[in-house]
Amino acid sequence: KRVDAGDPVAMWHLGNHYSYGLHGLEKDVTRAIELYERAAVLGSKHAQMNLGCLYHVGADVEQDTAKALRHLEAAAVKGDTLARCKLGNIEANAGNYDLALQNYLISAKLGDDPSLNCIKKMFMAGLATKDDYAAALRGYQIAIQEMSSPDRDQAGECTQLSKQTAHL
Repeated sequence: KRVDAGDPVAMWHLGNHYSYGLHGLEKDVTRAIELYERAAVLGSKHAQMNLGCLYHVGADVEQDTAKALRHLEAAAVKGDTLARCKLGNIEANAGNYDLALQNYLISAKLGDDPSLNCIKKMFMAGLATKDDYAAALRGYQIAIQEMSSPDRDQAGECTQLSKQTAHL
């Protein structure tokens, strides 16, 4: 119903179900891409991210680096830190360390732990300065502090307790 009503979040969720063959649906990456593309047109950064990953990896779909970058960039511009980190990884693997660092800095300052770790590794390898790492760490800490709240802390404790007692 929600997909037919034009809900991009519902399209993205249903696309995930088709992409991975979840909840009794047969795996159908072509259908997943159709849903992701519709959701992306309607503004879903998560759909853009999924499309970027599918085209970058090339599993179940023809690898297309240009499409992958276009979708990852669109997701990153909308604030998807994982997409921004993936762009950093792509640039680092291509030897474009300045561009990689720029992407990692943006996402680290939005609270993305993997990006902060990538900057740390770049610093340790001599590919980033001490100032770069310090700025990323300060930005990361500010983002984490801004996202913290007593309700989030309580929810985190409940999640931990649930994981600890799941085996009982």
